[in-house]
Amino acid sequence: MPDFQAYCGQTPPRFANEAELECAKILDYHAVPWAYEPRTFVLEEDGEGRVVEAFTPDFFLPEQDLYLEVTVMKQSLVTRKNKLFYRRDIERLAQRYHLDLAS
Repeated sequence: MPDFQAYCGQTPPRFANEAELECAKILDYHAVPWAYEPRTFVLEEDGEGRVVEAFTPDFFLPEQDLYLEVTVMKQSLVTRKNKLFYRRDIERLAQRYHLDLAS
């Protein structure tokens, strides 16, 4: 695990996949403060107040007050997400900043 300098979370991040790790490296390289999965948004509750559906974005950028979600799923399967970066976008950023991406 890299020694992140711009990470501002409470506990060390445990990324779900390599794409999230690469995104964290890019944010850290540019000294953009970030937190990993700091908040879950309840999208739907049942009649008794139990959570039926929730969403936890991958990153929060406090200086921009912005949440980011990184996905490696097939794009046709993520129609409900507002995608900010596609895999090709991460690959271009990695190429530009000479980062190694996991296959």
